[in-house]
Amino acid sequence: MASLKTDSWTNREMGFDLARVLLVDDNLTSRLTLKTVLEAGGYHVDSAASAAEAVGKMDEQEYELVLSDLQMESPHAGLKVLAHARMMDYKPATALITASTNQEAPAPVPNLSRMLIKPEDLPGLLGKVASLISNRAARKIAREMRHN
Repeated sequence: MASLKTDSWTNREMGFDLARVLLVDDNLTSRLTLKTVLEAGGYHVDSAASAAEAVGKMDEQEYELVLSDLQMESPHAGLKVLAHARMMDYKPATALITASTNQEAPAPVPNLSRMLIKPEDLPGLLGKVASLISNRAARKIAREMRHN
């Protein structure tokens, strides 16, 4: 009797493409923790440790969402990452992440969702990520419909 090995199926074999997320954070521990949480939530995650590395990855690969720490090699490096993301033709959703609630709030950025990562609220984090990606997909479909 033949048996199905569902545990060995990959998402791609089952017809699913994982949403791609670019996670940008210079803190190795934070980056690895968030990457693990996002991958467990069903996302394909690429990571970058600096704004320059993130810009290079965005130029090479299309992402549905770019999550960036605000303060990295400079106080507002995260805003530079998100500004570059907003210029990409594929228009990823964008959000700032921070584990600290004491950071100075950045200047308002049009169409930017600000997300504060709180370790005790992982379901909230995954819910916000899903919402950002879903909203991006809806905007993409609306753009495509206008052009047809």
